[in-house]
Amino acid sequence: MNERDFFNEKQESKTASFSCPHCRARNDYEVRWLKRTKKPAPPRGAGEQDKRQFQNSRDYMVRIDDMLACRTCRKRFDIPSSQSVVFI
Repeated sequence: MNERDFFNEKQESKTASFSCPHCRARNDYEVRWLKRTKKPAPPRGAGEQDKRQFQNSRDYMVRIDDMLACRTCRKRFDIPSSQSVVFI
């Protein structure tokens, strides 16, 4: 079974405040996340191991954007010290 068989996927945007490491300007940026919510029941044809894996799984979000472009100087920078996976 694939992990996508256990979850519904939906894209979300969340606002976060970051400062550019080049010009030190602080701005709010829209960061895209992929929200995966657990389906109500395991998929059809799932084996015992798949059913256990489904029961142990939980909702989480994965960050899609890894880099941002500064609104002041237009240089690209990595998203600093922000988690890429968040459990809900």
